[in-house]
Amino acid sequence: ADTAEITPLAGAPVLRVLVHDTQQVKAGDILVQLDDSDAQLAVAQARADLARAQADFSRAQVDLGRRSVLAPSGAVSRDELTAAQNSSSTSSAVLQAARARLAVAELTLSRMTIRAPIDGVVSDKNVDVGQRVEAGAHLMVIAPIYSAYVDANFKENQLQNVAVGQPVILHSDIYCGRVTYHGRVVGFSGGTGAAFSLIPAQNATGNWIKVVQRLPVRIALDPKELAEHPLRVGLSMTAKIRL
Repeated sequence: ADTAEITPLAGAPVLRVLVHDTQQVKAGDILVQLDDSDAQLAVAQARADLARAQADFSRAQVDLGRRSVLAPSGAVSRDELTAAQNSSSTSSAVLQAARARLAVAELTLSRMTIRAPIDGVVSDKNVDVGQRVEAGAHLMVIAPIYSAYVDANFKENQLQNVAVGQPVILHSDIYCGRVTYHGRVVGFSGGTGAAFSLIPAQNATGNWIKVVQRLPVRIALDPKELAEHPLRVGLSMTAKIRL
């Protein structure tokens, strides 16, 4: 299945862990709550900076407006008008920067609550209360058991007449072959399992022995059958393609 790895986007101490291994969760459920004290202070500081920047910008705008009205009569010199225009431009830039800092602070605060991105089962949990986590650290994995698929590793000399769309009959060892799944071929891998292994085989040219390779064939399963008889990632399946 296309699992989702859960990692924090900001570093902070873990305040609460609301799930455990094997627990089923829905998309949007809270998984981990990080301590947001520092993030709350950063938001308050950013809001204060924004209020100050808005006040400075308003004052600069009023000052520029007054000088712009008086400039045609000669009551205000060109240097004063230019200085007021520069001050207005500077205060506008400071205001935009303050708004950006507030947005960043609020985004960091929202990231203190880690939610499930998909429906699935919590697996490989590696986080505890009190632990300080850094951005990118592995916390857990969500496995979507109701949208699983099969990668059937057929031998290369079995695939001559296999085509996309052909029906497939499958049985899982976890149900001792008593449950029949129906699927269809949706595609072929771009390479054999050996080609994508960590250390690909490099056969010597002078003493080469041919080994029959296996090519993964992606098979989609019926969602209704998966809901009735859920599977788990990594289980063994027997697949028979109807040619």
